[in-house]
Amino acid sequence: MRHDIHDTFPGHAGIETDGHTMKSDYQANSISLTGAVSMGTGVMIGAGIFALTGQIAELAGPLFPLSFVAGGIVTGFSAYTYVKMSNAFPSAGGIAMILQKAYGPGAIAAAASLLMALSMVINESLVARTFGTYVLRPFNLDAGSTLVPVLGVGLIVFAYLVNISGNRSVGLFSVVMAFLKIGGIAVFGIAALAASGFAFAPASGSPETIPIAGFTASIALSILAFKGFTTITNSGAEIVDPHRNVGRTIVFSIAICVVVYLLVAFAVGSSLSLDEIVAAKDYSLAEAAEPALGPYGFYFTIALAVVATASGLLASVFAVSRMLAMLTEMEMIPHSHFGMSGPIREHTLVYTVVIAGLLTVFFDLSRIASLGAFFYLVMDILIHWGVFRRLRQEIGASGWVLVTAIALDTLVLGVFGATKLQSDPLIVVIAVVAITAVFAYERIFLSRWTAGKPHADH
Repeated sequence: MRHDIHDTFPGHAGIETDGHTMKSDYQANSISLTGAVSMGTGVMIGAGIFALTGQIAELAGPLFPLSFVAGGIVTGFSAYTYVKMSNAFPSAGGIAMILQKAYGPGAIAAAASLLMALSMVINESLVARTFGTYVLRPFNLDAGSTLVPVLGVGLIVFAYLVNISGNRSVGLFSVVMAFLKIGGIAVFGIAALAASGFAFAPASGSPETIPIAGFTASIALSILAFKGFTTITNSGAEIVDPHRNVGRTIVFSIAICVVVYLLVAFAVGSSLSLDEIVAAKDYSLAEAAEPALGPYGFYFTIALAVVATASGLLASVFAVSRMLAMLTEMEMIPHSHFGMSGPIREHTLVYTVVIAGLLTVFFDLSRIASLGAFFYLVMDILIHWGVFRRLRQEIGASGWVLVTAIALDTLVLGVFGATKLQSDPLIVVIAVVAITAVFAYERIFLSRWTAGKPHADH
């Protein structure tokens, strides 16, 4: 059902997208460059380093830190498309805007946008479970404890309460938490390396145990650790001087994360063997802290994980609820109030935390990460292909960079899918069914795959 689109946001400035003005509660110039970088790094560093380090090591083998470098390179090629598009067309519906310009307001653009939103919700459940896992480590309770999803859902509820209070609260909290988190992780990495004499040796394993396919597949999870940069485009219209600062924010955020991830990966590798990292894959940083830094280092790392996951979830909920609100306003997804009052963004905030909560309860970290990677990579490939076919000349983008981004994404997606088919075929089936269902759902809702003129029938 498409209803209550144009009268839900009285008194707020409209956002012009492809000639279609959408009334919204987006607040222009409400997010500074520092705040935007904090939000981007907040999402990326939240679960990426704490939840995925062990998962990546399990696939990549002894040289797992290089997976973060490879992930950063692939993300850099992907980011080129987003920077070019955001500089040309800043919009609080960033991803949806790119897809709509590339494909028109049909089912392809809507489904790919929804895949992005769902991958962000999946990431929230990843962060939430990571939070629960680390909080329970001092009590010797592992990731299989029933308290893990309970604590995760509690964090999701907290993020909802903070987000409902508005942009300023989110911006201030994100800035403070980002500085604490990045500083703390840097201290952890440097201290752990210092304890090992700054002599990093690849986690124990012979060259024969370095699986090329596994390493390539691990890049899918490394990319997942960087994908938070896309939240910046979703808040583009709210960033101060967006034509200049959206691109700068993306570049700064990715660069900061490459340095932080590499530092921590070396620190973990210098403290634990590969087998130990894999055995503690859901809480590898906490496991690495104690032998390197003692009990105080262990508790410091736990506190750091709590700060990182809390701020990461907060920033993600902020971004995805706005993206869903924009998709609703653009009439790319149906909307039902379910008896709730208030603006659409408050409704999408509720939907976001409910879905994230359900995923937190029913999926473990490995499956959550895998599902998120599948959703994100499919959406990313569609973004690059659409821009390459229809927009590259308009925005002055280099064709070879776009083709390289598509090729890298496709390679990683294919190898990751093949690897998971061998180790966990059920999650591949779930991903394929879910992605197919999203496209079928949008095709039924919108009655067309593409359209030449966005909003021509609205």
